[in-house]
Amino acid sequence: MKRIIMRMALVCGAALMVSASGGCTGKSELRYLDFQTKQPVAQSADMEPVTIVIEPFEDRRADKARIGTRTHLWGGVTHFDVVGGRPADMISQALVNRLKTRGWGNRAWNVRVGQAGSATDADIVISGQVQEFSAGAKSRAFSTVIDAKSRLTIQAKNAEDKSTTTRSIEGARSRTVFWFGEQDVQELLAATLDDGIERLIADTMVVQKAVRPAR
Repeated sequence: MKRIIMRMALVCGAALMVSASGGCTGKSELRYLDFQTKQPVAQSADMEPVTIVIEPFEDRRADKARIGTRTHLWGGVTHFDVVGGRPADMISQALVNRLKTRGWGNRAWNVRVGQAGSATDADIVISGQVQEFSAGAKSRAFSTVIDAKSRLTIQAKNAEDKSTTTRSIEGARSRTVFWFGEQDVQELLAATLDDGIERLIADTMVVQKAVRPAR
């Protein structure tokens, strides 16, 4: 009787492991994550009287083929990239969206995306470089560990006195999930990016139509 019970326990344990790791076996494939959100609409009357143009960020990542990789428990990998394959553009647009609704002083700002050198009417021109924006997920029995990292350099050029303010921003987050979904990678990367934007706004301020260090 004891042998029968032990065998049943082993069978149930094996079944649970297969269930928990279902979908973990994967071929080498590429999945696209959609970070696009509906662009905010701010009331013009509420905007600060400062014109800000954000130029598309420069992609300086060592690996431009993807933003993340998941290693499956039973072998195989899944790679991730953003829709359109241009993470730097997505990051600059995320900064635009944030400043339009809640930037310095928790107020809306007059911000738009513009090509390099085209912002002749701007009080402030913001450019940036993306050194790292990646996530790694490693599946194991009953869980998947996800790590996300970002490293950006953002520079603001002020038209009034031709001065510049530069900030290097790094961020990292980690999460362990029982049931893995692609949205877990997307959410963790988005949160890491939000942390960087928050830090940029906290470390700088706008004074007389120019970006200055907060301290």
